[in-house]
Amino acid sequence: MAWSAAQYAKFEDERTRPARDLLAQVPDLPAGPAFDLGCGPGNSTELILERFPGSPLTGIDSDDDMLSAARTRLPDLRFEKGDLAAWTPPAESALFFANAVFQWLPEHVTLFERLILALAPGGTLAVQMPDNLDESSHLLMEETAEEAAFAPAFAGRTIRRRSLPSPATYVERLTSKEVRVDVWHTVYYHQLANANAIVEWVKGTGLRPYLDALPTTQRAGYLAAYAEKIRKAYPAMKNGRVLLRFPRLFIVATKNR
Repeated sequence: MAWSAAQYAKFEDERTRPARDLLAQVPDLPAGPAFDLGCGPGNSTELILERFPGSPLTGIDSDDDMLSAARTRLPDLRFEKGDLAAWTPPAESALFFANAVFQWLPEHVTLFERLILALAPGGTLAVQMPDNLDESSHLLMEETAEEAAFAPAFAGRTIRRRSLPSPATYVERLTSKEVRVDVWHTVYYHQLANANAIVEWVKGTGLRPYLDALPTTQRAGYLAAYAEKIRKAYPAMKNGRVLLRFPRLFIVATKNR
């Protein structure tokens, strides 16, 4: 997929709030390196730096545009290109922080187990993932893709990402005598200017795989059809704004000291 740091940054305040909420639940860190996994344009990395200025911090991302934006934002920090599905976590790490990235990796629970093994005593794995596939914003992506004008471009492909496992799966797989695991959901209600703002929001994330699958000549038509559905699904409130419901799943796993 092709990501755009500029598109992502259009709603940076809203996207950064879950990272703030996740970081607030991370306990004090032991000595050791910290990593922002899927660091994007560096908004979450900046929060980690402010909270833990004494920890060596590295941002990891697979996208060159995101890494360029992160390096511009935080020129004194280290950012590396890496595929999290294959990335080898350094032993005795203090923190693995991941804001809205692991939902793209179907076998992420296994990856979490690997990350936990690499934590130093007292170290933490902190993860936030969107859990919004059943929201109209995402259901309508699939519905639009099934229209006759666009269906041939999606034939034989699986565009819709997999649903997250149940909270019980994370608790059962990650909890041990050495690790305490907390799992919770938070539902955000973002007040956006209008329905078009919802389209702009998802163009930076969930809509990207759909747009990338289409020929360039069909993307504008797909967006127009999707936007019309969004306007019907998200009617304006009395103040003219619309309310975007956005559930997210949080996981904090900390090794005993």
